[in-house]
Amino acid sequence: MVGLTLLEVLRRQDLPSEILESEDPSVTMPRRLGLSDVVERQIRRYREEVRRGRRIADEEILDLMRLVVRRPDSEEVFFQAGQLLAGNREEMRPRRTLPRPLAYALARRAVKRRLKKLFGRRLGGFAPGPFTMEGRALIFIQGDPGGDACLFLSGFCQGILDRYLAGEARIVHSLCESRKDALCRWTVLAEEKVRQPERASEFLLKPEPG
Repeated sequence: MVGLTLLEVLRRQDLPSEILESEDPSVTMPRRLGLSDVVERQIRRYREEVRRGRRIADEEILDLMRLVVRRPDSEEVFFQAGQLLAGNREEMRPRRTLPRPLAYALARRAVKRRLKKLFGRRLGGFAPGPFTMEGRALIFIQGDPGGDACLFLSGFCQGILDRYLAGEARIVHSLCESRKDALCRWTVLAEEKVRQPERASEFLLKPEPG
């Protein structure tokens, strides 16, 4: 599913914004990787693997990551793929507003369960605080020591948080091994109203308590 989603996002990125009915983009525009026959065949293969409930090897995912990082829009591709794999927000979002502590607890549980289902094993863990995910030598850094692939997990966590907090929290990749930090860390920033009478409508971006 991870490989399939990466390639589908890549193909969508490479589609021209407008196609005339009589136009064959494979002929009338320069070939882009996402529109190539090779990518199309891989998409069909991955769809069949997903249908059969099979997994591909880590090395194949790493090769896909290395392929994506060669692109100028690699960060966008990884982020979008992560968001898509977080699940359908409209179908899975709670039907009522939840207390923030409960919303964060459900988001943490959803991240752990969904990542384990996608990758077949636990990836990282949560540190104290509302939502602070950490990990060392994760598969994203293995595939891209430059750190662009870490945007996959940024998009994934943002997708989960949007489900439970309705856009009230924004994920940031505050630490990254690509920047020589000891580990990778994803945490949240929340928008809270500044309690000043003359500027009551303004918002201050600051870290969540704890």
